[in-house]
Amino acid sequence: MDNRNKTWNEYMKYFSAPYTQKYLFHCYERKKLEKAEQKSYENCYPFIYYLEHAKNYYELSTHSPLSIKPVLLFYGMTQLFKACLLTVDASYPHNTSVLAHGVTTRKRKKQSYDFLDDEVKVQKNGLFSHISAKMFHMEHLEGNKYSMSSLMSQVVEMTPLHQEATKPLKINTNWGRREIEFPTFFLDLFHMNTERFHSYIKGKATFGIQANEEKKKSISFRVLEKSINLSSCSPFMYHLDEDALYFPNTREGTIFFPEPLSHYLVLYNLSMISRYETEWWYELLHTYSSHDYPFITHFLSITEEKIPFLLLSYLKHNEKGLVN
Repeated sequence: MDNRNKTWNEYMKYFSAPYTQKYLFHCYERKKLEKAEQKSYENCYPFIYYLEHAKNYYELSTHSPLSIKPVLLFYGMTQLFKACLLTVDASYPHNTSVLAHGVTTRKRKKQSYDFLDDEVKVQKNGLFSHISAKMFHMEHLEGNKYSMSSLMSQVVEMTPLHQEATKPLKINTNWGRREIEFPTFFLDLFHMNTERFHSYIKGKATFGIQANEEKKKSISFRVLEKSINLSSCSPFMYHLDEDALYFPNTREGTIFFPEPLSHYLVLYNLSMISRYETEWWYELLHTYSSHDYPFITHFLSITEEKIPFLLLSYLKHNEKGLVN
């Protein structure tokens, strides 16, 4: 079974109203929300319908021409995000301002346009800012600009297309023993001794982690949580096909930007191009005259599988403590 089918099969438990009501009630109780039980009943079916709508978009995308994939994947992703939002924002959507995309693109120059150099800008209101604040506790992003190349560099499966110097490095991941191990050469890369490196990683990790016993050929850590929320495991980067973690090869490359937000911004831009820059889009798809083509096509193949997986990890992480 490929990753896509396995992921969507795992979503199926949420297509049960009794389970989803209980799940949402658990989420709201943990947040000590008022009228938690009432809200869980009210949001049960919207939550299921968001997932069902997302599933339909993604299924259609697998059989669609490349030219319209960005639109289908963007709207499928936004439906998944809306379901996730209902676990942390029982009143969503509480006003119309959160329904807009929340991102803008600059006006394109028709000549010598380079997608990888293109940027998107975050607006004050809209779905993107709401997701960032409610799901990932990232606020005050208004006005920030992000280039397509920088966003794609945060998707570890894209690294074969990036320059060697910027590639993150794989670390040994033993999920069964809840251990991760860095090769000892990381000490030289980060200009640290073992004790300082232990402290550095522990301070940066977004999940519970502690130094393990010393080993000759590696720097070992124990993961304190039974499961990691892989949608937000910065500064680690999760590789879906390898089921492994990667880490930047320099301190300067360390990032704290949840990967689903990168997918949102890239897919938003690609969906806008697909809809409104038709001439440039089809020139790209048919002439292969740009170095943008392999980046775009590879990204689309990754996000089609990875976003449903990452947001499933987000939903499953909220199940901690839920008694079936």
